[in-house]
Amino acid sequence: MSDVRLAELVAALSLGIDLGFGQPMEHVLRQCLIALRIADLLGVDEDGRAAVYYTALLVNVGCHTDAHEQVKWFGDDIEFKADKYDHEFRSLGGIAAGAKRIGAGNPALARFRVGLEFVLSGHRELDGMIAQHSRMARMLAEQLDLPGDVVEALSAAYETWDGRGWPGELKGEAIPLPSRIAQLAEFAEVANRVGGPDAATAMARRRSGRQFDPALADLLCTETEAVLGGLDAIVTWDAVIDAEPALRPTLSGDRLDAALEAVARFVDLKSPFMLGHSKAVAELAAEAAAQLGSADDEIRTLYRAGLVHDYGRLGVSNAIWEKPGPLGPGEWERVRTHPYLAQRMLRGSPALAPFGAVAVQQCERLDGSGYPGGLSGSAVSRSGRILGAADVYQAMREPRPYRPQLSAGDAATELRAEAAAGRLDPEAVDAVLAAAGHRVTRRREGPAGLTPREVEVLRLLAQGLSNKEIGARLSISPKTAGNHVEHIYAKIDASSRATASLFAMQHGLLPEEAFAPSVPAAR
Repeated sequence: MSDVRLAELVAALSLGIDLGFGQPMEHVLRQCLIALRIADLLGVDEDGRAAVYYTALLVNVGCHTDAHEQVKWFGDDIEFKADKYDHEFRSLGGIAAGAKRIGAGNPALARFRVGLEFVLSGHRELDGMIAQHSRMARMLAEQLDLPGDVVEALSAAYETWDGRGWPGELKGEAIPLPSRIAQLAEFAEVANRVGGPDAATAMARRRSGRQFDPALADLLCTETEAVLGGLDAIVTWDAVIDAEPALRPTLSGDRLDAALEAVARFVDLKSPFMLGHSKAVAELAAEAAAQLGSADDEIRTLYRAGLVHDYGRLGVSNAIWEKPGPLGPGEWERVRTHPYLAQRMLRGSPALAPFGAVAVQQCERLDGSGYPGGLSGSAVSRSGRILGAADVYQAMREPRPYRPQLSAGDAATELRAEAAAGRLDPEAVDAVLAAAGHRVTRRREGPAGLTPREVEVLRLLAQGLSNKEIGARLSISPKTAGNHVEHIYAKIDASSRATASLFAMQHGLLPEEAFAPSVPAAR
């Protein structure tokens, strides 16, 4: 198997971030090129260019991690985030636009109730949300072993020149240069794409000295052609990968698995109903493939396909994923795109594309009733059949907004029924069920000194339950539940549901059981 350049993995992830902001794919790639052009005009050295490169690609990678909360208050997480580029940070226009979205998608009375709840208590839930996004980006950078200056820059990605950004701890030249460059490049890309160079320079002038470093804004305005020229005439993916500075780190074997697992955890954070889903599917599919006597390379590819199979979920709103009732035709059409989106995100990289080629078949069915391609019979590969069966089984073992989780026995019955109906491959189903029979119980007591009760609270917190709901589930008062949450946050150094959820996934504290996969040694 080919080694994967770290730049390819990060660039692939950026395509999903584009969709999560309601932007066309390659928005982030173009902002990376703009950022590098600014860095070159400033004479930034090679190490500095590397910090600018990865900061520009990862600046918004944490913004989907509280999509559950965004939907709760604003109706549609993607539409809510798409407003980002229309208004200056903390402007009256931006505040008004956010206020108009409160309770969106609800009937009038329900929307009023959401608005009232937001005024009374909800605004505190959103305090620090943007600062939290930068912290999540920092955490992913650390897990990908990126240099310290990248980690530092991502921590300050939403600080502004005038000190009114998030978390509001830095201003002026105290903000790392890669952070200042990446922020200007991000907004300039959108303004230039929508309105051309004149719109980009006008935006930079308006926000100079407030959101943007005045020197950088002036550079954009005086060297407009050098910064923005010719972007439409290049193959963006190739240009970004070729522009990767410094040593160009590559990933293979266990290092590649670790990086894919880190990204999978971040993708799963989009919804509390999906925590740990990607790795669980990957482990189950790999074990099933081993049960069928697959070659080591096939097992390894299937494991990695399982880790990436839900990347496309980033492009579909949580208003759909977390809808408690039946989906409408339009909503179903959005859902049917997510396997294709996962493949589209990965196909630019020759090393990642084979994983996407398997992942795109996760929802295909032997009778042609699946999606996105409506494949049938032998057109669905053996790896695709195994991944599909593993995904269905694992999903049934997890709760969803429209149903509780199924017991192992009920899930097995349902899976066999799908095979009997001709939708899933019987051999793949038998292998998946055999693999599921080798499940081991996750440890009950967590790290960081968490008590058994705190582990229970953390699991419910990760599922998006409020203090009141946690209290009802555990027969304790909301105040007691809140005290447990505060103690958990202090022990694990978390400040939000997203960071607590990530901790739970990393330490095997989720309520579902873990697999004991037969994944071959890395090559």
